[in-house]
Amino acid sequence: MFISVEGIEGSGKSTLLDGIQHALETDGHRIVRVREPGGTPAGDRVRELFLDAALGKVDPLAEMMLINASRAQLTQDVIRPALAKGFVVLCDRYVHSSLAYQGFGRGIPLETVREVCRIATNGLMPDLTIFVDVSVETSMERVAQRGKPDRLDRESAAFHQRVRDGYRRLALTDDRIVTVDGELDADAVLDAALAAVAVIA
Repeated sequence: MFISVEGIEGSGKSTLLDGIQHALETDGHRIVRVREPGGTPAGDRVRELFLDAALGKVDPLAEMMLINASRAQLTQDVIRPALAKGFVVLCDRYVHSSLAYQGFGRGIPLETVREVCRIATNGLMPDLTIFVDVSVETSMERVAQRGKPDRLDRESAAFHQRVRDGYRRLALTDDRIVTVDGELDADAVLDAALAAVAVIA
């Protein structure tokens, strides 16, 4: 299985991935867990650059290309080999992040984003994408509590609202996306996510 987890900043993706990983490992699955951008030496360097708050304004197309450079390396070097060996791959962000952030958030036409992502991944998509949906207000409260904000954390509430709305619109048209209410307590979020995983397992 290839499972991605998506959401705006502070939605609880990492906590949810911890729970999913523990549950699947308890059931005997072998797990490879990765994140975007990152997951390879080249990708980790891209991540440092991408999130650097000192970087300032980045052209939306350049931003999308940076992400997909990291994604291409991750897909080729880690995700495809792991799937071929029978591992379950858990990915913190994937193609739907580009659609939500660079498409809906930055305003790049969705078909352009889709095509660049298709080239970067050679068409590989998750079997399941879990979208952890929280309000922008909750997002900003959680981000404020976790310390030094990165470049995306510093974006306006209006930007994050466009991204959230984008995820919600994507979920209406893509049956691989399951939405869970990230405002619930962590156990309830995990239960909803595991119910979705069980359908494809």
